Amino acid sequence: MPYAAARALLLTLSLPLLLAATPATPGGWSVAPSGGGRPSFYAEGTPGAVLQDTLAVTNRGTEPLTVRLRATGDGLRVAFAEPALGIPARTRAEVPFTVTVPADAPPGDRAGELLVRDSAGRESAVRLLIRVGGPELAALTVEHVAVRGDRITYELVNRGTTALVPRLAVHADGVLGAVLDRAPRTLPVRLSPGRRLALDEPWPDRPALDAVTVRLTVTAPGAARATGRASARFVPWGAAAGTAAGALSVAAAVLAAVAVRRRGRRTAMARTVEKGAPT
Repeated sequence: MPYAAARALLLTLSLPLLLAATPATPGGWSVAPSGGGRPSFYAEGTPGAVLQDTLAVTNRGTEPLTVRLRATGDGLRVAFAEPALGIPARTRAEVPFTVTVPADAPPGDRAGELLVRDSAGRESAVRLLIRVGGPELAALTVEHVAVRGDRITYELVNRGTTALVPRLAVHADGVLGAVLDRAPRTLPVRLSPGRRLALDEPWPDRPALDAVTVRLTVTAPGAARATGRASARFVPWGAAAGTAAGALSVAAAVLAAVAVRRRGRRTAMARTVEKGAPT
C-alpha cells in the first residue's frame, strides 16, 4: 500500500493472541514494532533517504482507546499515517510511518523514540535507531586563540563527519625563552560533527612582565594536527607606582626586552653567515 494513501489498519485479534503481546501499560494497552520479535526499530539509510515501517498499538482492554502519536529524535523527521486514532476494545492498530534522514546528516547513528499517549496521559515509547551511511572524515581546527588575564581562551571546531575526542598541548615563549609547556592531554569533551565549542585554559602563574607567543596544538584520532597562536604583552601597571612616568617606564622595559631579543636573533644569524663565508 503506498504511504501517501496509507491509513491505520485495525486488526481484530483473539484474546490469547493479545495476552501473548508485549507488556501493557497500566491502562491496558501496549506498543511495539509491527510483526513481533523486535524490541525496537532499526534501519539504515543515506542522507536524504525516506525509510518506512509500522508501529503496532494493542488495546487489551474492554473499552475503546484513543491515542496520539509523536516522535523525538536527533534531527530525524518522523511522519505517521495517523497521528491520532481510536482503537476498539481487544483490537490492534497498525500505523505506518516514515523517517526522513536529513540531507546534510553526517555518517553515524541517530537515536529517537516513537511515543504513544492515551487520553489519561499515560505514555509508552519504542526506541528508534537510524544508522546514516556515507564516507567518514576526521577534521578539527582550533580558532580564536587569545590571552585574557590569567586564562587562554580558544574554540574547537569539528569540521569532519565523525565525533572527535581531542587532545590539547599548550606552549608559550617569552622574551627569554619558554614560560609555559604543558604536555598533550585528553580533553573531557566529545565534539559531534559541525559542533563549535568555546573553552579556556587557566594560566595562574603567567609572567608579570613579558611579551609572549602562545601556541595551542590539538590532535584527535584520524585527524590532522591543528595549531592556533596568539600574542600578548604583560605589563604590571599596578606596580608602576600609579604614575604616568612609572607606567611609561614599564612599557619601555617591555619594548626594550623585545628589541634585545630581536637583536640577538639578528646577531646570531650574522655570525652564522660570517662563519660560512669563503676566506
